[in-house]
Amino acid sequence: MTEDEVRQQGFAMPMHNPAFPPGPYRFVDREFLIITYRTDPVALQKIIPAPLKMTEPIVKFEFINMPDSTGFGHYCESGQVIPVTLDGVAGGYVHSMYLNDHPPIAAGRELWGFPKKLGEPELRVHKDTLVGTLDYSDTRVATGTMGFKHKTLDPKAIQASLMAPSFLLKIIPHVDGTPRICELVQYNLTDVVIKGAWSGPGALELAAHALAPVAALPVLEVLSATHILSDLTLPYGKVVYDYLQR
Repeated sequence: MTEDEVRQQGFAMPMHNPAFPPGPYRFVDREFLIITYRTDPVALQKIIPAPLKMTEPIVKFEFINMPDSTGFGHYCESGQVIPVTLDGVAGGYVHSMYLNDHPPIAAGRELWGFPKKLGEPELRVHKDTLVGTLDYSDTRVATGTMGFKHKTLDPKAIQASLMAPSFLLKIIPHVDGTPRICELVQYNLTDVVIKGAWSGPGALELAAHALAPVAALPVLEVLSATHILSDLTLPYGKVVYDYLQR
């Protein structure tokens, strides 16, 4: 295999059997439970990387079920997204993510810089309640609940919220342990189709864990709970700030 062939054919690792296929990635019947809550502003400010700026001391805790996703199959995801601005443009900073499937963990980290770790999230309907849970290392660290489909929401407003910019801090070390890539990445979901969106009473409980510190952003007040069913595409992203070039 020549050097040119390596350059032309190299997409992801392992080279001859990548952990995930090339994108973009289409998701069908992607289902969200998003619980928005107020948290400690001091704790929140400490974890938002400049040049992103905090808007309000608010966190969105997400539980996501993805039954049909390009190259990834069926998996679940859970994590925290923080409303921020970059140069006055509003978006969300993805602070933590826990998944139960290796290919989207590898793709998320290698391509965009999603902060993904292996966990056991789940989203399901239990009688009259939509229930989201997150376990890490056989320990329950998050439980979110919402009354099932109490009020229908405006699909256009929900579509706009999903298509807002999202920001990631991508870090890949050099072989000597120093940073090789350290950059802020932006992506925007596309071709978003809202199949249904609802609100209802919500609750969120977080538990302390050394390796899944979701409770480091404590729940002071639940502000809203939203249930979304959608189709959407996750395209590649773009670098909006390079920390190593400053």
